[in-house]
Amino acid sequence: MTNKKIDALIIGAGGAGLMCSIEAAKRNRNVLVLDHASKIGGKILISGGGRCNFTNLGASSAQYVSQNLHFCKSALSRYASGDFIQLVKKYKIPFHEKKLGQLFCDISAKDIVVMLTSEAQKYGVEILISCKVIKISKTPAEPNSFLVTTNQGNIECDSLVIATGGLSIPKLGATGLGYQIAKQFDINITKTYPALDGFRFTDDETEKFKELSGVSLDCVISCNSISFRENILFTHSGLSGPAALQASLHWSKGDSIFINLLPEINAFEFLKNKKLEGSKGLVKNVLSELLVNRFSELFCKLYFPETLEQHLYQTPDATLLKMSEKLHSWKIIPSDTIGYSKAEVTKGGVDTNELSSKTMESKKIKGLYFIGEVVDVTGWLGGYNFQWAWSSGWAAGQVV
Repeated sequence: MTNKKIDALIIGAGGAGLMCSIEAAKRNRNVLVLDHASKIGGKILISGGGRCNFTNLGASSAQYVSQNLHFCKSALSRYASGDFIQLVKKYKIPFHEKKLGQLFCDISAKDIVVMLTSEAQKYGVEILISCKVIKISKTPAEPNSFLVTTNQGNIECDSLVIATGGLSIPKLGATGLGYQIAKQFDINITKTYPALDGFRFTDDETEKFKELSGVSLDCVISCNSISFRENILFTHSGLSGPAALQASLHWSKGDSIFINLLPEINAFEFLKNKKLEGSKGLVKNVLSELLVNRFSELFCKLYFPETLEQHLYQTPDATLLKMSEKLHSWKIIPSDTIGYSKAEVTKGGVDTNELSSKTMESKKIKGLYFIGEVVDVTGWLGGYNFQWAWSSGWAAGQVV
């Protein structure tokens, strides 16, 4: 390619970019998608353990975080999870519901990438890989057009769509290009954070809990009044697992998290009844009927050392009550999250107040659009971020 003039150029061949290209090409627009990576859909391919949690049956605006909680409503309502499911069925891709409305491919995430590229090719979309953007400017002769200089030539377009994703998982090629483009055109960026990410303990707690690495517990984890019921997983340096990742989306440095280790059992009633029954077991062993042995013993050692070799019948009710309260509301103040290297998504991004919620177009710059993860709309773990990619890409594709 040397010089090219097209209707719509989409930078980023991920889920949002491909969906936008398909919808625009259906309207007989001449569409080109470019990506700096050597293959398209990298994040799709690794998601869901290689099976792609491509949407969630319960997707609605309630599962998203943004400075403007209403912004995502329009796109999500006009292109809902059911619409994407119909596309998946059209391509006869086998899938299943794993839990909590999460839909996964039965065979491989490659099926989703093949489906999207097949749809794009069917409508004549051109896709360029290993194509790096060098410069973006307004076309001097046509102020409503853009001139994009790349390592493969110059592209002139009427509509420019930024679908570059966020900063998460740089090993897949994530960069800050989308934010740089926004800043170039004086479009505000809300502060970005790694999200859907594990927590790091303080150095002191890392040492305390190191022997729990690999232990998984079903719990309710709460952060800033938002709660999630799933597993946590102790790592060598902190907490991971679905519940911890969900909580990280609502966490800011310095915040506490609270963990209910026994969400279905009243710990005090359980221990008191065992005591009344005359249980001669050690407190830590009775607790092991409810929790993993390693955790029960360390919990007693750290917080109730006087009970370590104490039989339950010898333990005062006041101690059992305090123990129960801690089991139901165990407070931890993480030092940080792991960071962008492991975070599934980037929280924050292009300010939604700068964009039309119906079209994703910049309110300042005619013909400039932002879709997907680069925008300040971040979903919970469980297929919600892919649904935002499909919905926002679809919305922009109706007009670019």
